[in-house]
Amino acid sequence: MEKLRNEIMQLMPLGIYISVPFCRTKCSYCNFASDVFSRAMFERYVDRMCAEIAQAPESAARIGGRIESEIDSIYLGGGTPTVLDDSQLKRIFLATRQQFEVTPGAEITVECAPGTLTAERLNTLVSCGVNRVSLGVQSFVDREAAAVGRLHKRSTVLDDIERLRAAGITNINIDLIAGLPHQTTESWQESLAETIASGVPHVSVYMLEVDEDSRLGRELIAGGTRYHAHFVPDEEATADFYVAACERLEAAGLKQYEISNFARPGFDSRHNLKYWTRQPYLGFGVDAHSMLHASESEAVRFSTADSLDKYMAEAPLSKTAVTRASALEESFFLGLRLNRGVNLRDLATDFGNTAVANLREIVDELVSTELLLRENDVIRLTSRGRLLSNEVFQRFLAPDDCVSKTGV
Repeated sequence: MEKLRNEIMQLMPLGIYISVPFCRTKCSYCNFASDVFSRAMFERYVDRMCAEIAQAPESAARIGGRIESEIDSIYLGGGTPTVLDDSQLKRIFLATRQQFEVTPGAEITVECAPGTLTAERLNTLVSCGVNRVSLGVQSFVDREAAAVGRLHKRSTVLDDIERLRAAGITNINIDLIAGLPHQTTESWQESLAETIASGVPHVSVYMLEVDEDSRLGRELIAGGTRYHAHFVPDEEATADFYVAACERLEAAGLKQYEISNFARPGFDSRHNLKYWTRQPYLGFGVDAHSMLHASESEAVRFSTADSLDKYMAEAPLSKTAVTRASALEESFFLGLRLNRGVNLRDLATDFGNTAVANLREIVDELVSTELLLRENDVIRLTSRGRLLSNEVFQRFLAPDDCVSKTGV
């Protein structure tokens, strides 16, 4: 069974993630490795990233990972990839296609900030084979969008959607954030109504993260008023907004398939499903993460430097070898993100009855506290469990994961 599973893993096409850390403006809530840089940096960065893509087989071999030539998903994220020039975008796609074999019907996604899709940029995306666009809307209420540094208005988003469809790109995602400054029950319902009315087939809903990695998060923690922090709804209100989104999007035919993601039939994000189902993927650019199946361990995870300066200086990759025990843990906390849940019988087939049985006490406790729902061999998060998902996932992490981390 182990040999068969390894053979199947080897035949899996890769997903490719490409990080573009450049923005027109840094949103106050953003905790990603992205920022505003001079356009002179763009060309140097694209040079560095194209070289990195060309060296992928050698890098994978040095890491100890198994790499396939076929890819069935490409995702340009950021940042705002569409701030790059047309020639730079074309170079990135050309480098990717020269190094990898893109399968017919591959999902090719680009994240766009509303208002960056000029006619020329849209033509470039189409010519590069892009068939899916994710729009960072966050709110359809102009006051809320402006409060966190977004440069678009509601009319900008609607115009972008119309032009994308006219260009033949109908697989469109809208990102929304619950808990933005000035957001109320009424304004949140307004954003949901506009999203549904747009007819897009995919929606992502995130609850505002409060941490020290964003200006707004730091200000909230400090109890200050900069960045409209004193107008941020409390945690209970934000949770209510999320629940309302789940209910309203479901009723509109956008079925929840993951904690933050909703889609019409056939429009689940194939690229993101690779992360949650532990399929192999490669990341390029600043703070890009990868996971490959390996010969000497269950898998190997590695990532690039999380700052532009270090990445440009070719800092070594950070490597984590994933043991069997860690792979089982990942199967729980990644699989439980999906509404379809985790099949315990399948995990027992992959990892052994004893390994799964050792976690049954945790499963039983989470079921008793109504954070998990169990139906025969399948466990999944309850509605309450999705709100407290981090607490659930933590229960499946051993204090000592027995993984080694090195720089290579």
